[in-house]
Amino acid sequence: MAIYTLPELPYDYAALEPVINPQIIELHHDKHHAAYVKGANDTLEQLEEARDKDAWGSINGLEKNLAFHLSGHILHSIYWHNMASPKDSGGGEPLAADGVGDLADAITESFGSFAKFKTQLTKAAATTQGSGWGVLAYEPVSGRLIVEQVYDHQGNVGQGSVPVLVFDAWEHAFYLQYKNQKVDFIDAMWAVVNWQDVAKRYADAKNRTPLITP
Repeated sequence: MAIYTLPELPYDYAALEPVINPQIIELHHDKHHAAYVKGANDTLEQLEEARDKDAWGSINGLEKNLAFHLSGHILHSIYWHNMASPKDSGGGEPLAADGVGDLADAITESFGSFAKFKTQLTKAAATTQGSGWGVLAYEPVSGRLIVEQVYDHQGNVGQGSVPVLVFDAWEHAFYLQYKNQKVDFIDAMWAVVNWQDVAKRYADAKNRTPLITP
């Protein structure tokens, strides 16, 4: 019943240098992300077996495992496309002249300015306790953009919110290069943000049917 697959990277391992070195990208994608895909598929098989045998003694752990691995797969799938080479279109800030005016306006409306948004997301990602993510998400009930701290892969989020920009703050995302200086890694990440991808995700999120009305 394996239904989740590891997506290919949209660039080669060295594309994000000097912000992220090739060894980190290779290990992060080929080992860590792959493990979440396998974990989600394995858990689905275990749940199928539980249904067939009507044996539910492990249901609590299985549901937690599915949420952990599936959310890890989804967040990483967004993460790879949220980045672009600093030599190409990565970094800077979203500007109307670059075709991402709606996103730029939404950031200003939701946070007051791009600078205030950048500070909030940087602080959120850099201060995650243990393993987690800093996330810019579209919240469909209010129609606003919000910043979330995601613990592990799936905790502490507003239900129904749609991630559009994710910063991986797990140690495996940076430790080989930045050691224990998580904040240095998060600061460097801004140089590879692919605003075209973020803007597309924001537009797609706005077009979804809200779960509830305000």
